[in-house]
Amino acid sequence: MLLLISPDGVDEALDCAKAAEHLDIVDVKKPDEGSLGANYPWVIREIRAAVPADKPVSATVGDVPYKPGTVAQAALGAAVSGATYIKVGLYGCATPEQAVEVMRGVVRAVKDHRADAFVVASGYADAHRIGCVNPLALPDIARRSGSDAAMLDTAVKDGTRLFDHVPPDMCAEFVRRAHDAGLLAALAGSVKTGDLGELARIETDIVGVRGAVCERGDRTTGRIRPHLVAAFRAEMDRHVREHAAVAVQS
Repeated sequence: MLLLISPDGVDEALDCAKAAEHLDIVDVKKPDEGSLGANYPWVIREIRAAVPADKPVSATVGDVPYKPGTVAQAALGAAVSGATYIKVGLYGCATPEQAVEVMRGVVRAVKDHRADAFVVASGYADAHRIGCVNPLALPDIARRSGSDAAMLDTAVKDGTRLFDHVPPDMCAEFVRRAHDAGLLAALAGSVKTGDLGELARIETDIVGVRGAVCERGDRTTGRIRPHLVAAFRAEMDRHVREHAAVAVQS
């Protein structure tokens, strides 16, 4: 599994750089603007400059409305600013067809600029609370739009978590559908160390966290700390090794 960490600014990105050996992707977001809140272009540029060159930078485009042209321009802005992973939260898309239309525009805008960019169609485990597309529709939306990965997060940050809304067996189905479509599967949403065993079991490709590596576990007022990143990664790797060992034995 790959570990994606989401600093909220340059200072936290510098702390991520201190823990670079323990993470795989640095994700730029603005937590006070939502689950997948978009940060400023200059912040993306500064974070790209602050972290090691071999660590890809991801940027969220926002919890977007159903406005395909607007979202395509925003996604291109993130790519031009230095992000190689572009994540789009399909917040305002009520149907799979709307979501596919938005993501097709993003894929074209981003990949016309940089063919090796990685586009992530992101949905929400708690979709029922905001009226957007069903979580299990995301892998097919990503496939139809030409995206590279399907992701689930939580839209409402009220202390509930990924598995509170989409239980592990349903997450496993999400991962299976993504893999069957030739996509990577990413899961996030107040993920804690206690969830890592299940995430390893269902063979998630990318785990996204913020609160779990912040002081006091607080994604909004806490700050990312390198030692917490290192501890989370160690626990994640332990579960991956244990799952691999069980798979070999069976």
